Amino acid sequence: MALPAAVVIVPLGLLFFSYGLIINLIQAICFVLIRPLSKNTYRTINRALAELLWLDLVWVFDWWAGVKVQLFTDQETLHLLGKEHALVMSNHRSDIDWLVGWVLAQRAGCLGSAIAVMKKSSKVLPVIGWSMWFSEYLFLERSWAKDENTLKSGLQRLKDFPRPFWLALFVEGTRFTQAKLSAAQEYAASEGLPIPRNVLIPRTKGFVSAVSNMRSFVPAVYDVTLAIPKSSPQPTMLRLFKGHSSVVSE
Repeated sequence: MALPAAVVIVPLGLLFFSYGLIINLIQAICFVLIRPLSKNTYRTINRALAELLWLDLVWVFDWWAGVKVQLFTDQETLHLLGKEHALVMSNHRSDIDWLVGWVLAQRAGCLGSAIAVMKKSSKVLPVIGWSMWFSEYLFLERSWAKDENTLKSGLQRLKDFPRPFWLALFVEGTRFTQAKLSAAQEYAASEGLPIPRNVLIPRTKGFVSAVSNMRSFVPAVYDVTLAIPKSSPQPTMLRLFKGHSSVVSE
């Protein structure tokens, strides 16, 4: 007999929330007391703290739910994963795409220095959002007039990052739906562009800004396409906590 979802989700959620608040408190203390004296020391400590927190969700994804991540790449890129700064541009298929990235970063040894461009409202989320803020995630308002300088200054701050980092950018700017795909196909047809079948048309301003500002210190761009096999159910946070498996290819 299957257990109700709440029997699993509530205890795990309370445990993660309590543990996360302790991590946030330590991050805040380090931000106030250590960062003004040594930014590199702060980043090194925060990297370890963030990894401790995020490993909890990686555990839920990898062990509890048993979601399988299939990575398709060449040997040269595989060898360099986690050993170089990289801009990671990806499509946006589900509400756990960021967690798929964390799983891959953990396997590559750079989970604590995984960064992403996120919408501004994310940073006020208790535990996860606060930890992202301490970890130098970039938060945007989805208005280029407001975001251009914010993005530029945030990218430039990464120039002296002491460990290999991945900066994730979801270039579509929104999560995939069939309605959005239809709109993208209509736009592509009207502009004489290739008609997309499985992804949306990327928004280029953020990517161009990232490349322009990080070209001198980031040697690699990883072009990632997330796909869910038709034979596999769509992974969601609820399915993860209920222990339901899935498959993600990238």
